[in-house]
Amino acid sequence: MQPHCPFSKHKLDHPPLPLSLSLSLPPSLSPSNMQALFFHASLLLLLAFTPFIVFSFLPSLFQCFRVKSKRLPPGSMGWPYIGETLKLYTQNPNTFFSNKQKRYGDIFKTHILGCPCIMISSPAAAKFVLVSGAHLFKPTYPPSKEKMIGPEALFFHQGDYHSMLKKLVQASFLPSALRGSVFEIEHLVLKILPSWENKTINTLQEMKRFAFDVAIIAVFGPIEDLEKECIKNLYNCLEKGYNSMPLNLPGTPFHRAMKARKLLHEILRKMMKKRRDNKNGGEGLLGVLLGFKDEKVSHLTDSQIADNIIGVIFAAHDTTASVLTWTLKYLFDNEHLLESVTREQEEIRRRIMKERRGLTWEDTRVMTFTSRVIQETLRSASILSFTFREAVEDVEFQGYFIPKGWKVLPLFRSIHHCADFFPHPDRFDPTRFEVPPRPNTYMPFGSGVHSCPGSELAKLEVLVLIHHLTTKYRWEVMGDADGIQYGPFPVPKQGLPVKVSSRKINSM
Repeated sequence: MQPHCPFSKHKLDHPPLPLSLSLSLPPSLSPSNMQALFFHASLLLLLAFTPFIVFSFLPSLFQCFRVKSKRLPPGSMGWPYIGETLKLYTQNPNTFFSNKQKRYGDIFKTHILGCPCIMISSPAAAKFVLVSGAHLFKPTYPPSKEKMIGPEALFFHQGDYHSMLKKLVQASFLPSALRGSVFEIEHLVLKILPSWENKTINTLQEMKRFAFDVAIIAVFGPIEDLEKECIKNLYNCLEKGYNSMPLNLPGTPFHRAMKARKLLHEILRKMMKKRRDNKNGGEGLLGVLLGFKDEKVSHLTDSQIADNIIGVIFAAHDTTASVLTWTLKYLFDNEHLLESVTREQEEIRRRIMKERRGLTWEDTRVMTFTSRVIQETLRSASILSFTFREAVEDVEFQGYFIPKGWKVLPLFRSIHHCADFFPHPDRFDPTRFEVPPRPNTYMPFGSGVHSCPGSELAKLEVLVLIHHLTTKYRWEVMGDADGIQYGPFPVPKQGLPVKVSSRKINSM
């Protein structure tokens, strides 16, 4: 019998409420008298609000003249308000940025998503925005994303609060903490791979399922199946709303997502109370956050803990699933690389079978060529194509003026695909990482204080899955293998449908 989630009784949508309005006018107010009354009232309102309107627009006019008097980067701003958003979304976003870079150079201006933006695509500029001048720029997201994940999540902050939370999150994903996770991740892999055998699967969806289960282990440690099922169902609803129009109206994906978030918050509060009542914070990131205490902050609030749990799970499973999907595509497209990875993994497998044990952290440290394949996947696919920052004050850089409040986007993909740093950038070549890349040219997880704290966990789950997949199975891409779709990360078209079959294993 399937476990029943107690939160399923909360429907994530409801029919609109009936609305009625009755209006009666005095007989003395004829239509002509009403028109005259409305005209005079409108005139009085206009005269009353004229000073307010003028003074409201003065700061904007002053900002406009102030910006125009400075030397902005070259570029085009498109149509009023709309800017160049339509151009961005009616073509491959990477093509949009690439064409701009060819025309204007490594620093250029544009206007997308209702915001004036400065795009940067050089290592020096990326280092300035993300590292050396990071105090001049704050992370920024659309308000709808902040509402959905939670305003207390570390992604939306900088300064002492961000530093404190990042240290806590990193403590859960350091090698010392991840060593014990290898067994649990391998257990998930051995459970999921047989379910793919002799079937055609949607790689992206299966990898999301796997990466989500790993994220649950890293965040909560062992939890009840019912709790896990509830969290997974609510996250699915949350994810659908994340990439939708932010219209909080009944029936919209965003509205359903916000209701799902409220229920998810309630589940997390109950889990926190249960662990506190047992005088045991438990395992995983939740245990670390519950156990935190220092001189400045006695304890983290439930809202702070819940927002960061929601944010970390959200960040952990989508990006990792995309990396895994691209890894399978690149290995299928490059048979000689698949053979090299398989040889490396078979050697490790022979040692494991001889010693009659499972995969260990030490085994993953000697997967040298497989690790380079992952590095090249991260460069070539550039899952994190860019990131958003906002200037907190007027900034001068390389003779250009960056106005306060403007968005600044380091374009990681443009840097990763620059032939000056990576020769033949369109060629998938893991051997290029036999020599470390030049500083600030390889940033698959971002850079600086806001770089991804879970990068080691992501690499670990890819290594464990690839170990068992290459030594026991083979896969064939079904249909057209070319093409990219975005939602929000770049993934192979249609989620990369593949047919999985077992491979004959020589005696070891």
